[in-house]
Parts: sequence; structure tokens; C-alpha cells
Amino acid sequence: MAGQGKQLQPIIIKRVKKAGHSAHGGAWKIAYADFVTAMMAFFLLMWLLGSTAKGDLQGIAEYFASPLKVTLMGGDGTGNSDSILPGGGRDLSKASGQVDGGDAERAAQLMGAQLARAEQARQDQVRLERLELKVTDLINQNNKLSEFKSQIRVEKIPDGLHIQIVDEQNRPMFDVGSALVKPYMRDILREIGAALGDVENRVVLAGHTDASPYGSGDRGYSNWELSADRANSSRRELVAGGMPDNKLLRVQGLAASNLLLPDQPNDPTNRRISVIVMTREAEQRLNQSFEKSPPPLPGSRPRPLPAVIENGALPAPTVPAAPLVAPPSPAPGG
Repeated sequence: MAGQGKQLQPIIIKRVKKAGHSAHGGAWKIAYADFVTAMMAFFLLMWLLGSTAKGDLQGIAEYFASPLKVTLMGGDGTGNSDSILPGGGRDLSKASGQVDGGDAERAAQLMGAQLARAEQARQDQVRLERLELKVTDLINQNNKLSEFKSQIRVEKIPDGLHIQIVDEQNRPMFDVGSALVKPYMRDILREIGAALGDVENRVVLAGHTDASPYGSGDRGYSNWELSADRANSSRRELVAGGMPDNKLLRVQGLAASNLLLPDQPNDPTNRRISVIVMTREAEQRLNQSFEKSPPPLPGSRPRPLPAVIENGALPAPTVPAAPLVAPPSPAPGG
């Protein structure tokens, strides 16, 4: 019974609560995925570099250096091969697997040349239009020139700007049979020379006579020599007026080979000095025609450059004129 008086001790259970770990989130997964992707891209790049032909690598480098040029022109190193094997592609002669890009290159060069010529022609037209306006204003506003307006003709032709100074019955530019410039003609030429002083284009200068034969033609001096001497006298006056001498491309005497009035060969208007400010294209064609011209034959009569240039068409190759001889004495003629 003694045991019944003993009180039972309560059983105490201690429950230890452990703190939970904080959530890690998914940021590490994104970083790991980026790393794996980068490594895969790296190994893929290494595989491509190891299996790509040398020419393809050069083409890729050139593309990133100048993408527009490579795209338009093509050619060596553009990476346009059909095979990664050296010597592959359509052109088996290429050690680096390149194909012939010459067609694309030639097409691009042709297109570039056409664009350059078009731009050059546009600039020529702008310059010549300004010059035409300048000379026209000069004639109208200058008291010395306005008096002789009827003898000065300015017009645009396909090869440039054509300025002509023509004779009149009672107001010749030169004495009959002489290359001595009249005072009023000297004023006209010097004013025109001043207007041509800052023009970039080259100039062709020609002298013309009428069809009247020179009096002493049987002694070696004819309208050919007379027209050339008059052109050279006009050249001196243009240069004295301010036109640089290196602007002259040709100075020539054409005698009566290109009459202004073919149905009136002896009319004074056929006696004239013509100044042509050439376009660049016309200048190039004229130079090419002279480069291809044959040398003069021994004993042959020299022929000057035909004057069809004044009608908008450059001449065919001709034999250059021989040195001029001085006239024995002034005599009636063109």
C-alpha cells in the first residue's frame, strides 16, 4: 500500500524545433545554363574554325572589315566556296576552295565607271552653264563687247561650250591676208580670256578662213597657214587676258574646211575664230583619237584636224599638221 502513496512523476517530452533552411531560388540554374550555352557555342566555333577553308576565313574577315564592298564586288576571299575542302568548289584550280568572283567584280566596276561618268557629265554641264551665263552677261554688260554683240556667238554643243567670233563685211577681225589682230578683236579676246581664267575644262582653239585662195599659195603659204597663224595670234590674246596657257588642248588652223555658210563660201562670216570649252568626255575622246593617229607619210601634204568637232562629233584620227612657215608677204586671201 505504501507504493500507492507514491505520486507518479510527469513525463516531460522536449521537442526541439529545428529552423528550416532558407529557400535557394533558381538563379543558379540560369547562370549554369548560360555557362553551358557559352561552352557549347565556344566548342561549336572551334569546330567551325578547324573545318573552314583558309579562303573562307579570309572572306569572313574581309566581310566584317568592309561588308558593302565584298557584297558588291565579290572576288578572292569572299567565302563563296561550295566546299570546306581545300581546292573545293566549282573552281578546282583554287587551293583555298574559292570560286571565280570576276563577273561580279567586273559588273561592279562597270557600274562604278558609269556612275563616275554620269557624275562627271553632270559637273561639266553645271560648269559650262555657268560659263555660258558668265560670257553672255559679259557681252551684254561690257561696253567694249556689247558693240560687237552681233559678231560673238555662244552656244552649247554636245562636246562643250562653243564661242565663235566672226568677221563682218565692214568690220574684219584681221587685215586681209594677215594674222595681225585688230584692236577691237584684241579687246574681245582678252575679255573672253579673263572669263576663261578659272574654268577647269580644257580649250580647243581653231582659226577659219573663207574659200578665197591666198594670193601666194603657189609659194607654200596658203589659207591653211593663215588660219593657223590667226589661231595662234588669238591664243596669245586669250592668254594675255588671263586664260592659263596650259588650258589649251589644241590650237589649229582649219582654213575653209568647215565653212559656216557652205552655200556662200566667200562670205566674210566664214572667217572666224572658234573657242570650244571641252567636256571631259570629249577631251578624252579627242586625246584617244590623236594617240591612235598614224604618223605622216614622207612627202604627204599635212592635213589639220577636221572641224566636225564643232558640230558635236569628234573627228576621226588624222595626220598632225606640219610646222608653219612665215608668209612671204601679205596678199589677198581669206
